[in-house]
Amino acid sequence: MTRHDPLTSPFGPSGRSLTQITLRSPAELADALPYLLGFQPSDSIVMIALHGPRGRFGGRLRLGIPPAPEEWPDVAGQLAECLVTGSERRGSRPDGIILFLCQDPARGESGQAVMERLRPLAQRLRTACGALDVPVYEALCVSDGRYWSYCCPDSRCCPEEGTVLPMPGTSAMAAAAVYAGVTVRGSLRDMETRLAPLSSSPRAKEQERALDSATARLMPRMLREADSAAVREETLALARRLLARLRAAAPADEPCAADLSDDGLLSDDEAAAVVIGLQDRVTRDRAAEWMEGPDGEAALRLWRALTRRCVGPYVEHAAPPLTLAGWVAWSTGDEPSARVALTRALRADPGYLFAILLHQACDDGLDPELLRQCLRRDRADQAVRAAAEAEARRAEAADAARQAGSAGSAVGGASPDSGAAEAGETGEAGENATGERRGRARSTDRPAGPGGAPGAPGGGRRPAGRTTGRRRDGRRGARSGG
Repeated sequence: MTRHDPLTSPFGPSGRSLTQITLRSPAELADALPYLLGFQPSDSIVMIALHGPRGRFGGRLRLGIPPAPEEWPDVAGQLAECLVTGSERRGSRPDGIILFLCQDPARGESGQAVMERLRPLAQRLRTACGALDVPVYEALCVSDGRYWSYCCPDSRCCPEEGTVLPMPGTSAMAAAAVYAGVTVRGSLRDMETRLAPLSSSPRAKEQERALDSATARLMPRMLREADSAAVREETLALARRLLARLRAAAPADEPCAADLSDDGLLSDDEAAAVVIGLQDRVTRDRAAEWMEGPDGEAALRLWRALTRRCVGPYVEHAAPPLTLAGWVAWSTGDEPSARVALTRALRADPGYLFAILLHQACDDGLDPELLRQCLRRDRADQAVRAAAEAEARRAEAADAARQAGSAGSAVGGASPDSGAAEAGETGEAGENATGERRGRARSTDRPAGPGGAPGAPGGGRRPAGRTTGRRRDGRRGARSGG
């Protein structure tokens, strides 16, 4: 295969559609990139594996371009190894790789200057792939509406000033996307903006004060085992009211307008209470049930809105709502949005296990329906067990009351209820939270999924409800494994 030989793509970001598209030039490759990923990458390294004599597209990998050139050699080696070994784990070693470097010019910089500045990075990546005996068939820089090839020396097809990208929606790939129902969700930057905290908003300070207040009000109760179950129910009840409010308000068509509208439907105090409550793993797992249908759409809007409310020193508290946003997006078929949300969750808390497992499940190509089934089954089993236990307690109480009544009749003075055993509620066992600087709760997420299924929320070997925090000196609090 030469660098300009046709390449065949199984259409769609996950490669699940049967629609086949043949790409014959660097222009078609550059035009196809947003459709292959599901969004327009920005400030990104994108690598796509090729398999077989026709260059069938396989696994793909994206990483933000490291700002420091001294990081490029190590990053290049790690990316090449990750793509090759990941492809081997999925079935076969790639026969080649297509490389994209996508970055907008800085102020006063041209697209051609970006291309030259990134040329050493492209060379590092090509060398790293070659060291693994996997050639890079094409390496393109996409910037400022143009593309350049690092591989083609022919100025007739790849001129020095670059080639203008085709108008969006005019290519065969765009037509196939419409036919296959694939949506390009704008740029990566746009998708991340929807999940960014409202730090520059005038309401950020008010939201931070609401979070401080919610922490002071809820944390003492979360620390007491006797009160933790009540806090969970209060958090879920409030979240349900917010879901109903969002369902009743149809979202705007434009994402920015939709997010502004959703933000206006949540008060600072309401958002703060749910954010703090979601730091409890059991609460988060029960909220993860809102994953499909009308509940799923409203839940995704709610988790995004709560993520934006994690401002100031509460940025790390965004890990639970970000992970829930990723879970719902993935569960409803929006894998690109799921990956963005899960990546940001791991950026907020690199050790957040639920996000780690879901991200790995996306990478491994798992069907989210398997995890949905686990969640439905486990929650149903829990409900059945709870009902059976309640019935057993009721029967025991009735037997005790009858025995007490018999004893009272024998002595002639005791009340029928005087000897009855009290049927108390058995709460879920949990390790109490520890405080942190400013009294803020932090979520710790270490269990396996329900029934041991990796990637699904809930279940696990560790007692539920663990939260940890920062000590006053700013160091991370102790975490338990699991």
